[in-house]
Amino acid sequence: MERRPDVTSIPFDAGAPAPTPGRGMAASWGRFPRVTQEMRPMPRLSSVLPVDDGDARTLLPYGNGRSYGDTCLNDGGIVIDCRSLNRILDFNAGTGIVRAEAGVMLSAIIDIAMPQGWFLPVTPGTRFVTLGGAIANDVHGKNHHRAGTLGAHVERFELLRSDGSRRICSPTENADWFRATVGGMGLTGIILWAELRLRPVESGYVDQSTVKVRSLADYFAVAEESDAGFEYTVAWIDNLASGASLGRGLLMRAEHAPKVAGPLRRSRMPTLTVPFQPPFSLINRASIGVFNALQYGKQRTRQAEARVPALKYFYPLDGVTRWNRLYGPRGLVQHQSVIPFAAREAVGDLLRAAQRAKAASFVTVLKTFGDAPRVGLMSFPRAGVTLTLDFAHRGERTLQLLAELDRITVEAGGAVNPYKDARMSPATFEASFPWWRELLPFKDPRFSSSFWRRVTAG
Repeated sequence: MERRPDVTSIPFDAGAPAPTPGRGMAASWGRFPRVTQEMRPMPRLSSVLPVDDGDARTLLPYGNGRSYGDTCLNDGGIVIDCRSLNRILDFNAGTGIVRAEAGVMLSAIIDIAMPQGWFLPVTPGTRFVTLGGAIANDVHGKNHHRAGTLGAHVERFELLRSDGSRRICSPTENADWFRATVGGMGLTGIILWAELRLRPVESGYVDQSTVKVRSLADYFAVAEESDAGFEYTVAWIDNLASGASLGRGLLMRAEHAPKVAGPLRRSRMPTLTVPFQPPFSLINRASIGVFNALQYGKQRTRQAEARVPALKYFYPLDGVTRWNRLYGPRGLVQHQSVIPFAAREAVGDLLRAAQRAKAASFVTVLKTFGDAPRVGLMSFPRAGVTLTLDFAHRGERTLQLLAELDRITVEAGGAVNPYKDARMSPATFEASFPWWRELLPFKDPRFSSSFWRRVTAG
């Protein structure tokens, strides 16, 4: 059954930097670093790249700019804005297969699919990312231990190269190109459209069970039990708690709720926004200390049950657009690592390193990755515990802290997430992805990014 819903009502940027065509300064969601690049829109009804043959500058596809670092930036080069590729081409409500152009946002897919009993099989922490960007980053969600990454649910896509050649890629057709492009950070070419296999749901709600964990040891015990019994698990951690309370927080586990009264509805768009950037960061130890105390203290019991809207559980930060402005003119930096289960004590080392640096993290997330095989060559998740920290960028001291977090991660045999990085060294990248050179035969010779040049010197 073909459905071509009106997606023009969905604001493409939804709080992203929303760069305009032309040459100028640009930044990702983290607003660090800032680069000079030229943006050119991808022609909607053409498969020809909007670049002259005589222009030697490098190219890079651009989705909705929600990456935290510089994998979506191309300093001195050209980025090709793919948000004009914004049509949902087909949706089969019987099989749950949706075919959409790469610039369609996940929010638009949810809006057509959820009222008909389908939801994303894997989703990141925001629904305001494009389908092409989600594949290029092989995003993971709160159910990696059950469902793996998004790439495991991609049926096929069409890849456009700078020489004009086009390939249909799937796990069985041009499988090597499929593996290189999923998680390939846009370096193999431009995804024109993709088919995604959705998962059935009966309602727009999840049944959430929130467990108050008192320490890291307590978290690990509850997380193991939760992964065995729930599809979705994620923990908010109070990164300022120390001593015996190190790692305390709230572990939120959930399952899709059964059919409830009332129809499945389109998602509501955010109604709150941060209207301007303050001259300094409002995210600091004092404000986070107050927030953490209230967040941890609001649940009086060890365990609480609630039926909540699915979008509230999956996308808690989407309720406020442009929340990144709260971090002030220098922006924010995020560090996501994965630590092998055998070395999970290093998670405590990471939290203590941030405390020694007197750095407070507003979004501190802890969850586990399962042992699902990597779908993409450069996919980040692997079996272990993953910790995400974000910090207001305060200059050199913040960069020194991030380097220390890299060191702890690498020495524990872990890896740092390139999709959220803005400054890791080539050595850290090499330790995290020692097989990265396997991508080179598939990399488009004209495509590059600020991140790629920084970590590979190429």
